[in-house]
Order: sequence, then structure tokens, then C-alpha cells
Amino acid sequence: MATSGQLRSGKGSGDENFPVASHLIKARYRPAILAFYEFVRVADDIADHATLLPEQKIAHLDRLEASLLGDNNAEPEGVRLREVLRARSLSPLHAQHLLRAFRQDATKLRYANWDELIDYCRYSAMPVGRYVLDVHGERQTTWPANDALCAALQIINHIQDCAKDYRDLNRVYLPLDALAEHGLTVESLAAPRASGALKACLRELVQRTALLLEESRPFAGMIEDARLAMEVAAIQALAERLIGVLLTHDPLSERVHLSKAQMLATGGGAALRTLTRRLFRRATPAYRPQARGS
Repeated sequence: MATSGQLRSGKGSGDENFPVASHLIKARYRPAILAFYEFVRVADDIADHATLLPEQKIAHLDRLEASLLGDNNAEPEGVRLREVLRARSLSPLHAQHLLRAFRQDATKLRYANWDELIDYCRYSAMPVGRYVLDVHGERQTTWPANDALCAALQIINHIQDCAKDYRDLNRVYLPLDALAEHGLTVESLAAPRASGALKACLRELVQRTALLLEESRPFAGMIEDARLAMEVAAIQALAERLIGVLLTHDPLSERVHLSKAQMLATGGGAALRTLTRRLFRRATPAYRPQARGS
């Protein structure tokens, strides 16, 4: 059997919608985050592979988990992440949760309602942010805000790629009950452009996702590490801008991704504003930083 890494799509950290261990992150943390990303990227590519059968995908994912846990050395990405986790005394649980989501991707093609979709995000998205927080030694009280942001990022991606996922993988994350409320079926996603009914359905899902971003808005201010706070602020701003794009553009026929220049302007501006606020607070006599672990 080929290693899972040999079946990669070629997508890397620079191709993602949102920053992955950007240079805002302190150098001492970036290798641990990038090792996690490489492991997750390989697993994601296996789950989305166009020709592998479901049982073949699951076999690869099982081998990745075995390498992560030290039961074999067959998958270099698993071995590398295992070494990183051991060196930093971190748990493999976040990576295992993601593997659970990718196994689900191999077999589950439809989501009945919003609650099912959020449950998927609990394993497919939330562990990513939790891992980054753990690497930085941040408090677990940040997790609810993290979870809201990560779920929103995941659902934004699902809406952006709804036609591609249906066309290439016959996988539909849009809740079936939301489609049905507008008299739609999944076949509506095969059209060259969204109908009025599909636009209305997508708009409602985007508005519901915007509520998650309202929950996550305090997140950057809760983070002790200033540079991580800047990265989170950048991601929050990018997500909010994409919400605006999705409210006015048709993902079936129009571009609904940001250009590199737009990402830099939006994310960079948010990061700079966050840094400025933190510097101002620290210069204020009443400012008292909360002790780590309190």
C-alpha cells in the first residue's frame, strides 16, 4: 500500500482560505502547528480522494492513526506529529478527533439538519483551534469562542464549495431540511447558477453562520499570547468578510474566495488593530494582565 502522503492533492498551507501558522505566530510554536497541519492535510486528502473506495480511505486513516499512536511507523506524517506531541507533552486527542471526522467523510454524504452539521464540525474543525491553543499553553476557557469560530470557518468552506463537493464527491454538507424548506433537493447544486430559491436557502445558512462569528468575536481578546491573538483577529476578520461575499455572490457561478491581496489587507489590518489595542491597554495604569492559569 502506498503511504497516504503519496496520495496528496498537492494542496499546502499557503492554499488555505485562512492563515496556517503564519509568521505572526512565534517561531518556537510554528513547527508544532505545521506538523499538525501536514498530518491533517494528508488525512483530509485521503478522505476527499476521487478514486479511493470508502474502505480504502478508512484503511489509510487507520494507518495514520496507528503511526500517530506509535503502533507502526508506516506514515511519516503520523510519526512526525507523534514526536512533536511527545516532546511537548501534548495529547493526540485533537488529531484523533479529526481522523474521526475524515472517516465520517468517507461514508456519510448527507446531513439532515444544522445540528448534524455542527456535530460534524465538533470533530472536523474545533480540534484544530484547540490544538493551537494547547501548543501556546492558553486556558481552556477560550475553547467555546474557538469552537464557534472554527465551526463558522468550516461552514463557510462548505458553502463556498457546495457545488464542487456535490459534483466531485457526491457529498452535500448543506442541511437537507434547509434545502427542503425552499422546495429544493441536492440536485439543485448541479445547476450552472443558483436559482432564486437556492440563493435564499444559502443566504439563510450564511446568516446562521454569521451568528457563530458573533459568538467568536471576543476570542482574540481572551488570548494571552499577543501574536496568537493577532492571528485569531486576522482569521475572524477574513471570515466576516467572506460572510459578506457569500451574502451577495452565487457560489455556483461566481468567485466567492478572497484573493491573496484581499486576504493580506483584511487580515493584516485586523492584526494591526489588535496589536494597537493591546499596546494601549498595557500603557493604561488600570491595566492588569490576568495571570496564566487563573
